Amino acid sequence: MDLYEAIRKRRDIRSYYKPDPIPDQVLAKILAAAHLAPSVGYSQPWNFIVIKDIEIRKKIKELVEEERKKFYNSLEDENRKNLFSRIKVEAILDTPVNVAVTCDPRRFGPNILGRTTMPETSIYSAVLAVGNLWLAATAEGIGVGFVSFFDKEKVKEILKIPKEVELVAYLTLGYVKEFPRIPELEEKGWLRRLKLSELVFENVYYNYPKEDFKKLLDEEFAKLLNHF
Repeated sequence: MDLYEAIRKRRDIRSYYKPDPIPDQVLAKILAAAHLAPSVGYSQPWNFIVIKDIEIRKKIKELVEEERKKFYNSLEDENRKNLFSRIKVEAILDTPVNVAVTCDPRRFGPNILGRTTMPETSIYSAVLAVGNLWLAATAEGIGVGFVSFFDKEKVKEILKIPKEVELVAYLTLGYVKEFPRIPELEEKGWLRRLKLSELVFENVYYNYPKEDFKKLLDEEFAKLLNHF
């Protein structure tokens, strides 16, 4: 699978999983790709917690259920509530492996090259590692789901993550029956994908490029999407 194909197929997967285990060698290869991510000042602030223990995952899922109910009750529109009730938000127990990605800003600190004026770049670096992991997993036929319906501090407590270390991502990994043609939330009608030409500015914010370039943006995006 080449890079553009992996980008096209990459999805936030909550359904479509198969029960097949992920071989340790494949998992190691995916984590190696994550570790190849760039980082501010070469600080490599990430750690990866591979979670296979079913009891730990059950505790995380309980937290998700709590937050799912809260979010459902916060929706005022009944149609939106009905739609949300049909949306799957996690696959914690449906997948053989969960991976938590953290960011330790203390590593090689405190004087990290390039971080002085933008301390948030440590988090951005860990997010880039997540991106590498996601694309590598996709290339291996493995789906990844990003779980965020939980109290982050309670998850840190379950996983014994130190207070100073940030939880950046909680991911579910498993082989999939297929990579869906469009994201699940778009498929369910929750939101739609925006046009690329609506999101690109030139030189300064809100200054849209000329029509010929806007047309090229949408044409190239359509080509990338339609070669799925």
